[in-house]
Amino acid sequence: MANNDLTVRVGGDSATGGIVTTGEVFARIAAYAGLEVYTTRTIPAEIKGGHVMFQLRIAPTMVWSQGDDLDMLIAFDQESLDRYHALIRPGGILIYNSNESTPPPTEGITQYPLALNDLAKAINFQRGRNIITIGAMVKLFDLPFETATAVVAKQLGRKKEMLEQNLLALKTGYDYIEQNVTRTAPYHLTPRDGAKDEERLVLSGNQALAMGAIAAQCKFYAGYPITPATDIMEFLAGELPHLDGTVIQAEDEMAALAMAIGASYSGVRAMTATSGPGLALMQELISHATMTEIPVVIVDVQRAGPSTGMPTKVSQGDLRMSVFGGNDDAPRIILAPVSVEDNFYQMINAFNLAEKYQTPVIFLSDQDMSVRVQTIPAFDLSRVRNEPRLLWEPNPNEKFERYQVTANGVSPMSIPGMPGGQYVAEGLEHNVYGEPSYSPEQRHDNMDKRALKVRLAAQDAERLEMYQKFGDPSAPVAILGWGSTIGPAIEAVERAAAEGMPVAALYVKMIFPHPHDLIADFIAQRQAIIVPELNYTGQYARMIQAEFWREVISLRKYGGVPLTAREVYAEIKRVYATLPAAPKKAKPVTAKKPATVKRVAAKKKVVTKKPVASKRQTARRK
Repeated sequence: MANNDLTVRVGGDSATGGIVTTGEVFARIAAYAGLEVYTTRTIPAEIKGGHVMFQLRIAPTMVWSQGDDLDMLIAFDQESLDRYHALIRPGGILIYNSNESTPPPTEGITQYPLALNDLAKAINFQRGRNIITIGAMVKLFDLPFETATAVVAKQLGRKKEMLEQNLLALKTGYDYIEQNVTRTAPYHLTPRDGAKDEERLVLSGNQALAMGAIAAQCKFYAGYPITPATDIMEFLAGELPHLDGTVIQAEDEMAALAMAIGASYSGVRAMTATSGPGLALMQELISHATMTEIPVVIVDVQRAGPSTGMPTKVSQGDLRMSVFGGNDDAPRIILAPVSVEDNFYQMINAFNLAEKYQTPVIFLSDQDMSVRVQTIPAFDLSRVRNEPRLLWEPNPNEKFERYQVTANGVSPMSIPGMPGGQYVAEGLEHNVYGEPSYSPEQRHDNMDKRALKVRLAAQDAERLEMYQKFGDPSAPVAILGWGSTIGPAIEAVERAAAEGMPVAALYVKMIFPHPHDLIADFIAQRQAIIVPELNYTGQYARMIQAEFWREVISLRKYGGVPLTAREVYAEIKRVYATLPAAPKKAKPVTAKKPATVKRVAAKKKVVTKKPVASKRQTARRK
C-alpha cells in the first residue's frame, strides 16, 4: 500500500551488534532513493552493553520529528518485543527474529517472522543478521535494490572479503521476503518529483557542526573524549590537518579549554567540545576567558545529568550553568542551534561573535541532535562570512592599552610578535595595560565594559536573523522555545491549526543575551505562552519569567528521550480548553428616528473610572 509518512523502530541487544548500523544504513538507502529521513536512537552507556533502540522516520517531504506511533517494529529479541509491541499502530507491521522471540497474538498487526539466526548460519555469516534485516526492509518498503547495494558497498566496503559477505547477506534478506513472505511490498514510498536530482546531504548534527567550524576557519581544536561530543573531535582530526589546522587530545577538559584559549591568544580561531560534566570542569577557565577578553568557542553537547547521569540520553539541562556558571558575574554569549542543518550556520555565527566581542561563546547542542541523521539541503556557502577580530595597529609613540574603555566595550587585541603589543592576559582585575588594579573605579569600568560587549551582541541576533518564526502570528496561544524541541513544535502547530487552534511560535538561537525587543513584541499580545524544554525545572521558562515579568506555561520532559509532536499538541489543546470564551459581540442598535437617539443618549450618564494599578505595577514604580 502507499503511505506518505512511515515510522520504523529497530530494537535489540548491543551484544548481538549492528542495531544502529541497521538503522543508519537503511536511512541512507532511503535518502539516496530520494526520500527524507529523520532518526533518533538510545544506546547503553556501559561497556558491557545492553538494549539499543534506533528509530527512523521516512517520507517524501521534510519531516521534523521522530514520529509518534510505529508503522513498523523490527525486533531482534524478546526484550524489544516486550518494550515496543504496544506502540505499533493498528494496521502496522511487526518483523521479529523467530529464532529468539515470540510475539503475543495481536489483531490488526501483520506479523512477519524472520529466522535471522538460521539465515545467517546458512550463508556462514553469523555477524550478518543486521544486513539480512536491511535486505528484508528494502523489499518491504519497495526501495531500489541497486541503491541498497551501492550504499552497503560505500558504508561497509572497506575490506573486500567483508563486502562480499555483506552483499550476500543483503540479497539473502531481500530474497527471503520475496520468496517466503510477500512479492508485493506492504509499504511503498514514492519520492517527490525531482527529489533524486536535488543535491542533498545526509549528515548527523555533530558532522554538520564540525563542518561549520571548518567553514568558520577554525584552525585549532583541543578536546577530551566524552559522550556525545567525541564525534566532533574525530571528524576534525580527520580534516583539520589537511587545512593547516591542529587537533590535540588533551589530558582532561580543563587542559583542553586552556589550550584553546592559548591558541586564540596567539591569533588563531580555536574551539573545544564537551558535555555537561566537562563544562562543569571548565567554569574557571570560561571565567578566565571573560576576564582576559579572549575569544573562544565551547561546544556543549548536552546529556542527561546530574553528575555522570545518562551519557547516551538527551537533556537540555545545562542552560543555567552555561549562562550563569562561574564565580561572580562573567558574561558570555550562549547560542543554541535548532536542527542538524542549523548547526552548520550557527557555528559560523559562534566564531564571528566570539571574535567580534572578544568573549567566550558557549554553543548548546544536545545528544539527540548530535547523533541524529537527517537529510538536509546542501549548505549555502554564499551565506558564510567570517568576521575578523579587531587588531591593534602598532604605534611606537603610544603604549599599548589592551583593555582601553571604548564606546562598545571592544578594545583592539595584539598578536604575539607585534612590536610594542606585549601584555599579560591574567585572571586578576587590571588596568587598561593589563597590569593588576584593584581600585573601585577601575573595577566598575571593567565590569561595565565586559557586560556592555555581551549586551550589544543581542543586536546581532536580530540583524543576523538568529531566530525562527512559524505558525499564525496573530494567534492567542504561542510557543516560545529553544534548541531541538523545534521539530515536534512545528508538527504540533500544524496539527493544531488544522483543528482550528492557531498557534504562533518563536525559537531564538541566541539564548544569552536575549534579543529582548524581539521576544517582548512576540509575547505582548498572547493569552498563553508555552515553553517546551527537556529539563526538570523548566530552566528557560524561568529565565523568560524573570526577564519579562510574564507567567508562562512550562512544558517539561526529563526522561532522557525527545519530545514528540503528540505531546506538544496535547499541551496546545489543553491550553486552548482553559482560555476564556471570546465575548459575544453586542447587536448594533438601529435608531428609527434621530430624536430617539438623542433622548437615549441624554438619559445615560457616562462615568469614567480611573484605572487602579495592580500591586505588581505599584511595586515596579517604587
